Amino acid sequence: MIATPFTPFASLLGGALIGLSAVLLMWATGRIAGVSGIAARLFPPYEDREFAGRLAFVAGLVAAPLLVLLVTGRLPAQTIAATTPVLIIAGLLVGFGSVWGSGCTSGHGVCGLSRLSVRSLVATLTFMATGVATVFVIRHWS
Repeated sequence: MIATPFTPFASLLGGALIGLSAVLLMWATGRIAGVSGIAARLFPPYEDREFAGRLAFVAGLVAAPLLVLLVTGRLPAQTIAATTPVLIIAGLLVGFGSVWGSGCTSGHGVCGLSRLSVRSLVATLTFMATGVATVFVIRHWS
């Protein structure tokens, strides 16, 4: 089993930044910070005045590790213990799930719960239960 270090300060800072960015996006544009919806609307048939804002949002997600590199001198450590086919299947399942669930963890878990949305509560509980079940199966039955 791979041990994950306890990082309360980094986790708190990360959570606060996610919450702040969701609030700022809602304040500036009136839009929910649902990453899957924002990313999906970068591709046709969506063409509107908000394209540049969506592109900037996604570019900020991609640029964040580079900012960490500039500030700390090293990239965040990442370990993915999976083969390429498993990662492809996982990505497709996540994409399918976010379309089927009408949103992702950022849209439902961060923004939906803060708006007291029952649909988002059900979606978030489903995400979490599926994640817990997946970890349990992978760690105990494989």
